[in-house]
Amino acid sequence: MGEDVYIVPTILTDDPQVFTAQLQSFPQFAKRIQIDLMDGTFTANKSLSEATIASLPQGVAFDLHLMSARPSDHLSHILRLKPSLCILHAEANENLQTFFNELINEFKKAGIKTGLALLPGTFPGLVENYIETVDHVLIFAGSLGKQGGQADLLQMEKIKLIREINPAVEIGWDGGANLTNVRALAHADLNVINVGSAISKTQDPASSYHQLIEESKKRGVI
Repeated sequence: MGEDVYIVPTILTDDPQVFTAQLQSFPQFAKRIQIDLMDGTFTANKSLSEATIASLPQGVAFDLHLMSARPSDHLSHILRLKPSLCILHAEANENLQTFFNELINEFKKAGIKTGLALLPGTFPGLVENYIETVDHVLIFAGSLGKQGGQADLLQMEKIKLIREINPAVEIGWDGGANLTNVRALAHADLNVINVGSAISKTQDPASSYHQLIEESKKRGVI
């Protein structure tokens, strides 16, 4: 482990200027970026809407993390933007069973992979049927709708449970990743580590990104 992990900067803001600046600057050093989208209902805070995003830069893989009570309301804009991956929450108020297979088919036709995010209180076995069919499972372990929260490292116990359900699925981590814990996360059978404030709120995001990569590749405990 370690050398196969993607370190992925995340964009989370309600400020159009900050969003545009990060959308332009992050692709200069990262080839995969996550955009966090919050509807203000599923989350306490609200981000910029995907409806306000004209397009996504080419040559970069974009993941959309959709923190929304009603994922189906966002379908048309997601299909328009064509991200590499769209991650929905298992805890959405909308009954996923009513449209999940249809949504996956729509995404597949558009070349978009489907992901499922699990909040700390969601046990993988409760959503086993979804984990079996998605391309990505995101273990959420921070403060919903905020950057800079404390990582709940006990959530790493879910990795083994997810692997037992779908051995081939890509597993991501979101919440509190930084230089003090990225090595442990990178060697915990994760494929993706999303990083917020430990990149975006530093004076030199590009340098912070590369430091995280180097730290993730180290072995041993010191």
